[in-house]
Amino acid sequence: MGFRPSSYWRLIWQRSLLISLLAVSPVALSSEAPGQAEDEDVSAADTTQQQEQEQGLLPINELRTFADVFDRIKQAYVEEVDDKTLLENAIQGMLTELDPHSAYLKPEAYQDLQINTTGEFGGLGIEVGMEDGFVKVITPIDDTPAKKAGVEAGDLIIKLDSTPVKGLSLGEAVKLMRGKPGSDIVLTIIRAGIDKPLEITVTRAVIQVQSVRGRLLQKDYGYVRLSQFQINTGADMLKLLEKLRKENDADLKGLVLDLRNNPGGVLQAAVDVSDAFIDDGLVVYTQGRLPDSDMKFRAAPGDELKGVPIVVLVNGGSASASEIVAGALQDHSRAVIMGTTTFGKGSVQTVLPLHNNRALKLTTARYYTPGGRSIQAQGIEPDIVVENARLTRVEEMQRVKERDLSGHLENPEGEGETGAASDGKQALSDTDYQLYEALNLLKALNVIKRPATASAHQDNKRI
Repeated sequence: MGFRPSSYWRLIWQRSLLISLLAVSPVALSSEAPGQAEDEDVSAADTTQQQEQEQGLLPINELRTFADVFDRIKQAYVEEVDDKTLLENAIQGMLTELDPHSAYLKPEAYQDLQINTTGEFGGLGIEVGMEDGFVKVITPIDDTPAKKAGVEAGDLIIKLDSTPVKGLSLGEAVKLMRGKPGSDIVLTIIRAGIDKPLEITVTRAVIQVQSVRGRLLQKDYGYVRLSQFQINTGADMLKLLEKLRKENDADLKGLVLDLRNNPGGVLQAAVDVSDAFIDDGLVVYTQGRLPDSDMKFRAAPGDELKGVPIVVLVNGGSASASEIVAGALQDHSRAVIMGTTTFGKGSVQTVLPLHNNRALKLTTARYYTPGGRSIQAQGIEPDIVVENARLTRVEEMQRVKERDLSGHLENPEGEGETGAASDGKQALSDTDYQLYEALNLLKALNVIKRPATASAHQDNKRI
């Protein structure tokens, strides 16, 4: 009990001890006479445990308990359980009890994590959900095999090759649809308006999951939506901003950065996105127990939007990397944060590969905003709180305006009448109230900094 190895050899010694204890019959580990354990002095046991902790040694009593439980499950559980399953369950239990984000990743879970971070997988290119026990196509992704083969939004997939979908979970169905690029799969589909099922053959390909989307809300005002943070999210966002500038035929006057329901992702991607808008300075820093867990991330000089107003939309679904971006832009006074309080995940997970295509996702550090704030279990408080609401208009009485009067003077600077024209599209205020308010704020910020006109200056001189 007095042996004090170095950290590396301590780890080797601990693993060897655990293996040895598992190999020894629990009967041998608990060979005391009946009732002997109950007669042990409790205070002495506590003292021994404290000494073991101080010396960095494994607790022998707890290891005995583990081996005892392992043996009793093997002997008495209603169904036979193999050693491999029990040990993997024990590993999962160790990590589950640490925090909600640490986990033991089996091959399938590890593969899904890699897909989420890289944004690439062999598949069909459709977003799906479940409806009445069938797989429902929410939308086919542009320029993917499913789109090219004729799969449409609203289609119900009832069979995958020869496998009926009824009875499968969504995860099981997705697993069947994914596969090696170049391989074929036959989708049996029910489509509204068509009497009999359709069979569509789709050739799998490498699918790029788009984490960045956007458009011009109207002239001079852009919208960028980040659904998650992947390895290439920062670079893809810069490409989109350049595209929006070309479509606008001028620099943007304002940008809405939508991080609502963005669960996070790759830390470096969050740094890249923040760096695009912060001219210089600290973006985020992390602190953990290991020396390499203490890191600082700084922005390079230069602001992609040259200081134009930015509104960042967040809500309770904005977590982790999303909160890093929102916190950095808020602390640097570079953007107005609008929406509702974010999720509050202020921890960093490191993926540690293991053998046999398994991995350990372990919480290794906490992150802090440039101002030193930890948002763990607190979240980012928006500068302007805007709940996701539905706008109800109050009907007003029809009023007579100047243009309605007989013989009214024409506007010499206008061509014809300028009534409230409608292009048939649903108003933004009806479809996304938070985005509608973000656009209004951008316009207000530009009005505030708008220079006075020449005629106004002349009037001021006359006064």
